[in-house]
Amino acid sequence: MVLNIDQLKAKSQARLSGVHPVIRQLGEELIERCYNRGVWIIITQGLRTYAEQDALYAQGRTVLYDSKGKKLPIVTKVKGGYSIHNFGFALDFALLLKDGKSVSWDTLRDDDKDSLPDWSEVVEEAKKLGFEWGGDWRSFVDMPHIQMVFGLTTAQLRAGKRPTQAQLEAALKIMKGVEPMTSEEKKRMDELKTTVEAQAKWIEAEKEKSSMECPSWAKTAYEYYKPYIADSKGSYDFWRQLVINYRKELGIKVQ
Repeated sequence: MVLNIDQLKAKSQARLSGVHPVIRQLGEELIERCYNRGVWIIITQGLRTYAEQDALYAQGRTVLYDSKGKKLPIVTKVKGGYSIHNFGFALDFALLLKDGKSVSWDTLRDDDKDSLPDWSEVVEEAKKLGFEWGGDWRSFVDMPHIQMVFGLTTAQLRAGKRPTQAQLEAALKIMKGVEPMTSEEKKRMDELKTTVEAQAKWIEAEKEKSSMECPSWAKTAYEYYKPYIADSKGSYDFWRQLVINYRKELGIKVQ
């Protein structure tokens, strides 16, 4: 089956619809970037309610078997209110196979035959967008999980705190290929701005000098040379040289 990018994104819309708008945009961008690398993905989890989180927590603990008698594994370490999914700042993904229906969590699969596991390509693109990957965690490795917490803890999120507008805008800038400046880069930019402003002032001052009226200390020299000067305006250096010439001329006359 051949899917275009819009068809591929449509398969994840239901899961993306409940997450924070910025996470939704970044999730869609991730799907597109992976698609451009020949890897299809589908978002399998977005916003998760507290009740859904509690039910998931019970899996493998108090709920040991599914309806077919298959033993259930433990898939989360936290109850409702303690997962970033509960606040719309996390996504889970899986590989979508080329039949357009089957999904895979095989982290070594290489359907695009580029000698790099498809899963690794997804993680690489997710990190470029600023996501944190659950596969990097030590205490509880969560390979399908990516999140963006903006420096907030679940305790702060439960208390109602949310990312600032500046943080959200910075995340979108990364998506557009504009990396936010580091503090050192911002410092250098401020210094450059100060230098440029100083240079602009100097240029304006030089412009004024180049068209200044005859200063008082050059009046006598100007009157002497007035018949030979077409304009009563000139630069500072012009008036200075005029005075020097006048003094030399005066010296010759005295002799």
